Amino acid sequence: MARFNTRTAKAGATSPVRSTGRAVRTHQGGVGAERDARSELFLLAVANFVSQQTFYESGGDRDDRFTTLVRRLAVEDPEWTAGLLAWLRGEGNMRTASIVGAAEYVKARLDASVTAGPANRQVVDSVLRRADEPGEMLGYWTSQYGRNVPKPVKRGIADAVSRLYSGKSLLKYDTASKGYRFGDILNLVHASPDPGKPWQGALFQYALDRRHNPDTAEPPASNRTLTAHRALMAVPVAERRAVITAADGAARLAGAGMTWEALAGWLQGPMDAAAWEAVIPSMGPMALVRNLRNFDEAGVSDRVAARVAAEISDPEVVAASRQFPFRYLAAYQHAPSLRWSYPLERALGHSLANVPVLPGRTLVLVDRSGSMWARLSDRSELNRADAAAVFGAAVAMRADRADLVEFGTSSAPVKYREGESVLKVLGRFGDLGGTNTTEAVRKHYKKHDRVLIVTDEQAADSYWGDPTEQIPADIPVYTWNLAGYRAGHASSGKANRHTFGGLTDAAFRMVPLLERGRDADWPWK
Repeated sequence: MARFNTRTAKAGATSPVRSTGRAVRTHQGGVGAERDARSELFLLAVANFVSQQTFYESGGDRDDRFTTLVRRLAVEDPEWTAGLLAWLRGEGNMRTASIVGAAEYVKARLDASVTAGPANRQVVDSVLRRADEPGEMLGYWTSQYGRNVPKPVKRGIADAVSRLYSGKSLLKYDTASKGYRFGDILNLVHASPDPGKPWQGALFQYALDRRHNPDTAEPPASNRTLTAHRALMAVPVAERRAVITAADGAARLAGAGMTWEALAGWLQGPMDAAAWEAVIPSMGPMALVRNLRNFDEAGVSDRVAARVAAEISDPEVVAASRQFPFRYLAAYQHAPSLRWSYPLERALGHSLANVPVLPGRTLVLVDRSGSMWARLSDRSELNRADAAAVFGAAVAMRADRADLVEFGTSSAPVKYREGESVLKVLGRFGDLGGTNTTEAVRKHYKKHDRVLIVTDEQAADSYWGDPTEQIPADIPVYTWNLAGYRAGHASSGKANRHTFGGLTDAAFRMVPLLERGRDADWPWK
């Protein structure tokens, strides 16, 4: 009897997050799987808000694990590590982790006298995408390793400065609260103006003058933004409110690069409805999302609110912003007015555009155990439990036929209707204590075509073995890791057992790929 050479036989697809074969214990005491160094670093990096404590790890321990892995792989596998760091800051949209990672990459390679692989200078440049980030890089380096900044770091920062510095960025980020001002950075790294930007030489000189001779510094006459800003600052305080209520008030603020953060200080008065309505046209989409509560408290008109709603829910704007879906969830939970509910719901849906329509029957299990309730960061009230529920509900509601289940100590189905709001379904999830993942799989698996588990993987020990062992070997099991702890709840990388991670829906691109029998690779490959 043929066992392997059959008509239904197909190649076994592999995925990049792989186990070593060694068993380790999860934080809940279950028998878990050790991952190789690349896999551990990837899962940690895509979930790592630097210095943020998680349920099972302190911020310091988590940061130490991250930097240890980066430093090791910078020497052992520099091409892969450089690719991870550039992707992490780009499509991955993780600012702090990528900056820390690039600094540690360079330090490890200098300490080991390694020259093979991507140039250190290029790696530093690749993670600096915003004009305040050269200062962030210098701040991190000097806090960890002192003021003797090596040439590759200086040159990478200099390359970024030539790309990023402009009149608007100077007004937004070159503030007295920063340890490194633009002028300090220019002096330290000896950045040269971009030859393709003839105005940048005068801008650099102005940044130096602002830092060292602020009383006499004059913006270059050729820079309209800086000269307009100088003129705005010269308006007497008593006349400033009349500026914002004038017919051209919004255009004048925008032309002068006036940010909403700076406007209250310039007015020397409250941010009332008139102030917000004047600055709203020049605010970016995520600044709008973060300030919805402020708009309501100030009494911004329904007419202006309608324009804000259209902006934040525009699918092209959402795609261009590259924001995590949970940003819209957090805004939905904290914006008090019903006028924002539908636009935020639409924005969240657009941000989940990569969720595939899965054929057949799908079992989606969402971890609602105690460890999932830790906040994503100190600056966010959102937790991994709700992020998991949003992603799980989105998958279930877009699939042909899906059973959506929440689990912890116990488990239960979560009801939803076709076409219903993901955010309404979120309200039906509860707090379920422990992490009996295996028991949940055993209870709810009923010959589904695939199983997807959204979790931190810190499963409790079970007599029956790990969660994936409860599913027939020919049925794919996808684990979506939202925390990046060291131990996985099962082996992954081949044989219909796959793990991906992070807080965006980009990982779902792997599912259809793997089900077509094609190998999946790292997202920057």
